Amino acid sequence: MANLLFGTAGIPLSTWPQETGEGIRRVAALGLDCMEIEFVQGVYLDEAHAKAMAGIALNNKIKLSVHGPYYLNFNAHERPKLHSSQGMLHKAAKIANICGAKSIVFHAGFYLGDPPEKVYETVKTAIGEVLEKLDADDNSITLRPESAGKPTQFGTIDEIVRLTSELPRVAPCIDFAHWHARAGNNNSYEEFSGLLRDLKKSLGEEALGDMHIHISGIEYGKGGEKKHLPIRSSDLRYEDLLRALKDHGAGGTVICESPNREEDALLLKESYQKV
Repeated sequence: MANLLFGTAGIPLSTWPQETGEGIRRVAALGLDCMEIEFVQGVYLDEAHAKAMAGIALNNKIKLSVHGPYYLNFNAHERPKLHSSQGMLHKAAKIANICGAKSIVFHAGFYLGDPPEKVYETVKTAIGEVLEKLDADDNSITLRPESAGKPTQFGTIDEIVRLTSELPRVAPCIDFAHWHARAGNNNSYEEFSGLLRDLKKSLGEEALGDMHIHISGIEYGKGGEKKHLPIRSSDLRYEDLLRALKDHGAGGTVICESPNREEDALLLKESYQKV
């Protein structure tokens, strides 16, 4: 059976000082397995510090991933904004690779009123150009576009799966809280299982064994996602989700994005072990 690793989005809150290296050590001390380094406000590590993070992670047996900057839009209508988005992802992927991360997660952009099929082709082309730059750098990191929580955002499950099937070294980041919040449904064992079956059918058993998953509580409304919540303060049926993941043999990384990140990451890991 494939194995799931559990960890935090960013440095655990109980870490002192609040530094990335100390965060990796704290994740290990808590009994967690992985950490997503958050470059959401920009890439804050240089190459020397990134190399040091790789060593700390290796010594503590912690798997690292990276979340790219928030301010990307591969459907930007202005050419300078599009090029800026490509440059930010390229830079983040470079530092992520030096950190030893095998994956970088990112939000691909917004529809901006354009037809979804047109947006898909624009986003696909832009990501393909970033992949070409990474190839030139001999950087084999996997790009993981994230399923989005608002209907105005590019990133339905179908769009993410299609990108994965049509571009090399692209794989999904499935954010189950976003999936639930986008339409207000998708919150039962049957729906979770259906998604996992669809992923296996579309991308193969290997993709199901190497998932990158985000879980948190979430507040949502007619416009989709509003904000992340502690899991027990939300209506997310996390135990049904964990049961579905185990029943379908899902493996890979589960990153907790709740405000109480390490508390909920431990809740998820302990609940998964009891399923």
